[in-house]
Amino acid sequence: MAVFNFVWTSTYQDSVTLMRLTRDLEGVSGVTRAAVMMGTPQNRALLDDAGLLTTVGKAATPTDLIIAVIADDEAAARAAEHAARATLTSRPVDGRRGHSPRPRSLPSALRALPGANLALISVPGLYAAAEARRALHAGLHVLLFSDNVPIEQEVELKRLARELGLLLMGPDCGTALVNGVPLGFANAVPRGRIGIAAASGTGAQEVMSLIAQCGEGISHVIGVGGRDLSDAVGGLAMEQALAALAADAATSVICVIGKPPSVSVSRRLESQIARSGKPCAVHFVGLAPGVDRPTVGRGGAPTANLEDCARAAVALARGEKHHLVTFTVADEEVARLTSDARRGRGPEQRFVRGVYSGGTLAWEARFILAGGLTDVASGVIGTGEGHRVVDLGEDIFTVGRPHPMIDGAVRRDWIAREVADPTVAVLLLDVVLGYGAHADPAGEVLLAIENARRRGIAVVASVTGTDADHQNRSIQVSRLRSAGVVVMPSNAQAARLAARIVAG
Repeated sequence: MAVFNFVWTSTYQDSVTLMRLTRDLEGVSGVTRAAVMMGTPQNRALLDDAGLLTTVGKAATPTDLIIAVIADDEAAARAAEHAARATLTSRPVDGRRGHSPRPRSLPSALRALPGANLALISVPGLYAAAEARRALHAGLHVLLFSDNVPIEQEVELKRLARELGLLLMGPDCGTALVNGVPLGFANAVPRGRIGIAAASGTGAQEVMSLIAQCGEGISHVIGVGGRDLSDAVGGLAMEQALAALAADAATSVICVIGKPPSVSVSRRLESQIARSGKPCAVHFVGLAPGVDRPTVGRGGAPTANLEDCARAAVALARGEKHHLVTFTVADEEVARLTSDARRGRGPEQRFVRGVYSGGTLAWEARFILAGGLTDVASGVIGTGEGHRVVDLGEDIFTVGRPHPMIDGAVRRDWIAREVADPTVAVLLLDVVLGYGAHADPAGEVLLAIENARRRGIAVVASVTGTDADHQNRSIQVSRLRSAGVVVMPSNAQAARLAARIVAG
C-alpha cells in the first residue's frame, strides 16, 4: 500500500461533487482510501493529518484539485485518477441542444438562466464571501453552502443582504426549502401552512418530516447557518427569516429551531416573535423551555425537543391544544421493547453509545440521555468511557471521506469500534433520508448492526424522512426492523428508550 497524489491545476469542483467522487473512487479495485479536495492550505493540512498528502500534493494551490488515494500500486492509483476524470468530464445531455450549459462564472450563469433569483454557492471558504457578494450585488438571494467562512465576513454579507433587501442563508447552511424547491439536504414534504426558520440542518429535517407525518405541510424552510444566533452575528439572518415568514400569506404558523442563542439575541427574537402576529413554536436544542430564552409566541406551548416542536406547530395550525408526550407508542409496547432489549444482557453491559450522522440530532440525543442518566460525555465527539454520542459529520471524522449522510463507511467503522467494547448495552442511531443523502442509508449499516445484535447489543434507531423521499421511509424502517432494530417514531423517543433500557 502506498499514498499517491495527482494535482489538476486550475480545476475547481464544489464540495458536494467532491464528496460523492471520493465515495466512487473508494470503489475502484486496489484502492482502500481516497480523498478529493481543493488545494487550500486548510485542506492540505487535513490531508496531511490523515496521512494522505505527498510532496506532489503539498505543492498544490487553492485553485488546484488534489486527488489523493491509498492504493495497492501505481496502476490502481492511475485507475482511480482515470475514474475521476471520466466522472468530472462527463456531461448530461440536453435534448434540445445536445448539451447542457456549464457556466464557469456567475455572469455566464445569469446569461444562461436570466430569470434566476437565488444562487447556491459551494466553493472553498477562502473564496465564498467574494462569490456571495457578487451574487448579492447581482440581485440574487444566496444559499451559502460553504463553511470555513470567517465570522466577520458572515456579518458583512448578512448586513449587505439586509441593505439590498435580500436573504443570505448560511454560511454552512445545508438545508433549505424555498417555494417547494429543496436546497442542500432536504426532505420531500407536501406544501402547507407551517414555515421553519432554522439555525440547524438535520434539526430542520426532523421537524419538517414529523410535520409531514402528522398530515400537515411546509411553506418554506429558511436556513440561516449555525452561527447566526451567536452574539458575534446577532441573529441577522434569523430576524430576516422571521420577517419573511411573518409576511408570507402561505405561512400560518412559524417554527424556530437552533442551538441556544445568546441572551441578547434571544430577547430580540422573542420581541420579534410577539410582533409577528402568527403563532410560533420554538425549540433550542439542549435548552429547557423558560430558561431566559423564548419558548413560543402567541398561542403556543413550551417545546421540549424537536418532535415536540413539530407537534406543537401542528396543533397551532389546527387550533388544537398541544400536549407534551413522552412516547407516542403505547405504554405496554414501550415496556415490552424495554424488556426485550434487556434480555440476555451481561452485567458488564451498561452503556448507551450513540453513533450519529446528523449534528443537531446527536446533540438532542446527548441532552436527552443526560436528563435520565449519569456519566454522559459532555460533547459529541465520541470521547468518554461511559454513555456517549458521536456526531460523525464533524470535520475531524470526514477527512478524506464523504459525509456519513452520503456514505456509511465512517459510521460502519465507528459502530465496529463500539461493538467491540464489552460495556456497550445499547447502540443508538439516526438514519437521515432525503435529497443528497445515500440511496439506501439503512442498507449501508445493516452488516454492522447485525454484528452488534450477535454480541447481544440492543440497537435503537429513528428514521428522519418521509415516504415521498426517494429512499422511502417505510422501506427503510422495514429493513431496520428485519435486522432486529427497534425503530422509534422520532429521535427524541429513540434516545429516551435507550436511556430507559440501561436505567433498569
